[in-house]
Amino acid sequence: MGTPSKRAKKDYALLTFKGMAMGAADVVPGVSGGTIAFISGIYDELIGSIQKIGPHAVKLLFKQGVPAAWHYINGWFLLAVFGGILLSLKTFAALITLALDSQPLLVWGFFSGLIAASIYLLMSRLGSHRWQNYLSLLIGALFVYAISIASPAQLPDDNWVLFLGGFVAICAMILPGISGSFILLLVGLYPVFLNAINTVDIAALASFGSGCVAGLLVFSRFLSWLLSRFHDITIAMLIGFLIGSLNVTWPWKEVVTTYTNRHGEEVPLLQQNVLPSTFSSIADQDSQVFLVAAFALLGLSLVVVLERWASKLK
Repeated sequence: MGTPSKRAKKDYALLTFKGMAMGAADVVPGVSGGTIAFISGIYDELIGSIQKIGPHAVKLLFKQGVPAAWHYINGWFLLAVFGGILLSLKTFAALITLALDSQPLLVWGFFSGLIAASIYLLMSRLGSHRWQNYLSLLIGALFVYAISIASPAQLPDDNWVLFLGGFVAICAMILPGISGSFILLLVGLYPVFLNAINTVDIAALASFGSGCVAGLLVFSRFLSWLLSRFHDITIAMLIGFLIGSLNVTWPWKEVVTTYTNRHGEEVPLLQQNVLPSTFSSIADQDSQVFLVAAFALLGLSLVVVLERWASKLK
């Protein structure tokens, strides 16, 4: 593909399609939009363009005008990619919501397979096996596990929480291996985010969107610095996050307490993991063990195939 100034309309249409693939990935916990960006060959340009959004771009805007600043940040490229992401989020959020309502056990089994594959692939990429890396991994796993078993406050519906969720989740756009929806899942914002998209909740989407913008401008630079200075330790902690998250995506759960959200719906507040046999007796429904295992294997295979494709392209 040519340079930004020489791109044709069909090139931008292809960029939009790649952005849609990234958005589809970020809806699903365990799949990284950054991984899709790498597979599709736009990762380096995406990171470089995002990092140019800053003081120098503002200076160009006031001194030389909009065209100069727009060209400096590779604006048409960013517009095409993020436009595709936004288009995809609306479509796939509705599909995931329907799937979670109709077949929650199979969906969570699929998510668990995605995350298990990410753990395996990231472990194979660790450059060294020093004790510091394993300590970082352990800290990350314990941190996420502690979050998953803690009694959550009734915060998911608050806009300031959505802002923070967007701020942290946007790291998925620049970091292959961990997804934004995975971050939302950890902090209890995943169903809130899906509902905001499906119902076009302007206040909630504005809060989340402003958090994403802030994250792109601030947190992306911090993560880039961590990876450049402490690469293996950072990757190890991310692996720990993924390991701890398997406690979150375990399909068979017992609802301990519920609360009423802003829409008047009664939703789970605190859940605990149970064995499939226990789930069957509690919920009075089939635990679907073999189907869940099959969907977990499907999710695992999907990530492995995508990563092998990426390696061949590289």
